[in-house]
Parts: sequence; structure tokens; C-alpha cells
Amino acid sequence: MPPPLPRSFGAVNWLGFRALFRRGALRYVKLAWESLGGPCVSSLLFLAVFALAAGGRGEIAPGLSVVQFIAPGIIMFSLAHAGFEYAAFPLLDDKLEGMIGDILAAPLTPLEIVAGYVLPAAWGALVTGTAILLLALLFVDFAFHSILVLVGFAAASALLFALLGTLAGLWADRWEHYAMVESFLILPLGFLSGTFFTLAALPETARLLIVFNPVFYAVDGFRYGLTGHGESSLALGMGLLLALDLALGLVAWRLFAVGYKIKQ
Repeated sequence: MPPPLPRSFGAVNWLGFRALFRRGALRYVKLAWESLGGPCVSSLLFLAVFALAAGGRGEIAPGLSVVQFIAPGIIMFSLAHAGFEYAAFPLLDDKLEGMIGDILAAPLTPLEIVAGYVLPAAWGALVTGTAILLLALLFVDFAFHSILVLVGFAAASALLFALLGTLAGLWADRWEHYAMVESFLILPLGFLSGTFFTLAALPETARLLIVFNPVFYAVDGFRYGLTGHGESSLALGMGLLLALDLALGLVAWRLFAVGYKIKQ
């Protein structure tokens, strides 16, 4: 009896990619209490603290109360952090548990493997951001100025931080490395992104530093979509996010292709 012929998948192994995507999505669903509960509670606490501190007094931007200005930034920060975590955690866990070998042995190209880790993380980040937005609507009045801008910046940002998480998961050899990237890169980018302050309130030097932070454009674009208030060019912000998505995607693809820290 002749040996079986290798199966032909065509240009894309949709079956294998779907299985890898489903694996990542189910991990999110199985940990729904942690995946959704933690970000929702922490975001609402942030909103409550600033609402109590502001006491309903004054506007931080034209036509926007303090809570209306800060809430979009908190939602975007939670979405971004979720995208990073949902990508880095599974990849690092697969490496430490030795399961990455099963992924590499599957008939998947490096690009399909990258997509199989990145897209479930971006999807989970969007689900988390949507849940927080729905909860915030109970306490904050948004105008929903542009749904297209809102969705576009949310999707581009979710993809960006999922890619960052994938690169962090590849680089990290243990959980301390993951925590270091989170503490010294992700959190500073989030807190220094204009989430809690306007550019007009900053001195010139600080303002120049903030505008070099890509998360500033993510927050500003998302805030514009919700409230109509923006401090930067939407075209510049979206172009920068998409360029970073493409660049980081190429880096991740190349690292998987050469087996960076995943092939012995």
C-alpha cells in the first residue's frame, strides 16, 4: 500500500489557523471572570475616584466634565493592557510548559502562527473594552460622535498591543521578564498617554514627550470617537498605529520564521 500523500491546504491552512484561534478564544472564555472581572472593576474604581475627586466641578476640556474626558482614556488603557496580557501570557505559558513544540510541529506557516496568537488576543481586548464601555455608560454620558473612528482606533490599538504582547512572550524566558516588560513599558505608555490630562495643561517639554507616545494617539482618537474632542490629527494617529501594526507584525513573523527562543 503506498504511503498517504501529504495533505494540501492551499495558500492558507484555514483549518489549522481556526483551531489555533479557537484555542486562544476559549482560553479567554474559560477565564472570563478574570479576563473581564478584573479590568471592569479596576476601571470603575478609577472612574469613581476621579468622579469623587472632581466633585462635579468644572470642565477639563471644552464641553467635557472630568469624568467624560478621563473615561475614554481608562477604557482604551484597559483594552490595550488586555491585548498585551492575552497575547504574552499564552505564548510564554506554551514555552514554559513545552507545548510550543506542538504548535511548531503543526502544518502552519510562521504567519499563521503569529495570527493564531495575535488575533485571539486582539479579539479578547475588544471584548474587554466593549464590556467596560457598556458599564461606563451607566455613569457617564457619551455623545458617540463617530462610531467609525471609535471602532477603528479600538481595533488598531488592540492589534498593536497584541503584537507587543506576542513579542514580549517570545523574548521572555520566565514570568519575571513578562512582569518587567509590563511594568517598564506597557504601564508607562498607558499612564503617560493623555488619559488623565490634556496637552494644554502640560509645559512645552512634557508636551513634546507625550506626542511621541503612540498610545497618546490611540487614546485621543478613541476619545474623539466617543466625545468629539481631540487634540491631534486623526489621520496622523491612525497612520501611525497602522504603521506600527505592520512593522511589529513583520518583526513577529520574522522571529517565528527563524525560531527565536522557540526552537532548541
